[in-house]
Amino acid sequence: MKKILFILAGIIFLVFLLFLIRLISPKEIDDVSPGIFCDEKYLTKADILWVIPNFNNNPISNDTEWCGYILSLNKILGLHGVTHEFEEFKTIRNQTYLNSGIKIFEDCFGSKPVMFKPPQLKISEENKELIDRNNLILKSRFNPVFHKVYHCNNTGTLSNKWIDFI
Repeated sequence: MKKILFILAGIIFLVFLLFLIRLISPKEIDDVSPGIFCDEKYLTKADILWVIPNFNNNPISNDTEWCGYILSLNKILGLHGVTHEFEEFKTIRNQTYLNSGIKIFEDCFGSKPVMFKPPQLKISEENKELIDRNNLILKSRFNPVFHKVYHCNNTGTLSNKWIDFI
């Protein structure tokens, strides 16, 4: 009985610790693009905006007003794939492909991205190496465990309202 209580206390402690980590960790929002509706409440709440540079073949750099607006939020910006296709970076990509996304990002925001988060958090070993060769910090599949991650258009596994509670 004592062993079960000890294990239960350990689990409760770990859940509480995870809750505290999520409470103080930077908040993030995925799928930021002029082609996807994004509730202003979540854009301002998030510390890190994960930007899709070429969603639906529409480069973000074509919308200079949107680029200026995103910059005015004074947030950390990261590259979220290039086109945000399903499991886009599970397919082997080359330098030219990645460069196209980096260039669009740079044309929009005036600087290169320093962080990369693959769509659906799926990435092949070859693409991990590609990201590493480009000196981009890769966010892994465990990122949403330790950070509150919202989604534009509220399309995540959990509703944005639930993300606030957990």
